[in-house]
Amino acid sequence: MRICVAGAYGAFGIKHLDALAAIEGVQVTSVMGPTRAKIDSLAAARGIGHAATDLAECLARDDVDAVILSTPTQLHAEQAIACMRAGKPVLVEIPMADSLADSEAIVKAQEETGVLCMAGQVRRFNPSHQWIHNRIKAGELKIQQMDVQTYFFRRSNMNAKGEPRSWTDHLLWHHACHTVDLFQYQTGEVASRAFGLEGPHHPELGIAMDMSIGMKTPSGAICTLSLSFNNDGPIGTFFRYICDNGTYIARYDDLYDGRDNPIDLSGVAVSSNGIELIDREFIAAIREGREPNGSARQVLDAMRTLDRIEKSFG
Repeated sequence: MRICVAGAYGAFGIKHLDALAAIEGVQVTSVMGPTRAKIDSLAAARGIGHAATDLAECLARDDVDAVILSTPTQLHAEQAIACMRAGKPVLVEIPMADSLADSEAIVKAQEETGVLCMAGQVRRFNPSHQWIHNRIKAGELKIQQMDVQTYFFRRSNMNAKGEPRSWTDHLLWHHACHTVDLFQYQTGEVASRAFGLEGPHHPELGIAMDMSIGMKTPSGAICTLSLSFNNDGPIGTFFRYICDNGTYIARYDDLYDGRDNPIDLSGVAVSSNGIELIDREFIAAIREGREPNGSARQVLDAMRTLDRIEKSFG
């Protein structure tokens, strides 16, 4: 499998390059980046034969079988559709898009072309959440409530590498989408009620710096999600699963029971790296000619819920 990583120079592009290097039978043959100097330097350092600043150039190559998009969010819909129109299966990094209309356009293109399109909902693949999901599927657990905190200290428009972004991050579309999708995936239901509250907007960035979201499924499971760019403390997302048969806390790739005893995740998946696991699923689905876990069609339900939450802000 020969892969192009578009947006390879960014923080998540690098994560995908590292993950793909661990997968047998996969070669990154092309990378795309924001400037010629940056992408040429990356390609040379990684031993990748082709580098470009234009996605169309990468899609035209015979040695590109599939594409991973780690480009700025506002480009996702246009670029994902271009990949599918070119016959190239595509994995679109989180979020699939930053609007329901663009998300629906991606799914429509997938249906029209029949080309695989997957969204980068990595929480479905993190071993801590897989462990919970496996027990839900086995009938051993039922979620009563998920309590989730997504906290950053980001008062300027910088990426995870500490470099200026060309686009603006957003608590709802870029971060809440993880938990909205995970809650619906773990419960197996679409939220019947969903609402949100915004704190003050940043004077320059124009985005809410704090947010609270509530969801409820038809069967009664609830989710409370708190998000902040103002948190001067430990950063990241922390999940508390309150179930009918135990409480579990997921911190990064670790899982603990309600009394803070660690749970062994060594047998859950072939890797503890969620990015590697999502890339493995993408590649396996292409090879096997099947719909991947986290396809654009499946994730559209989460984008519809996000749209409902955004409209509730008023």
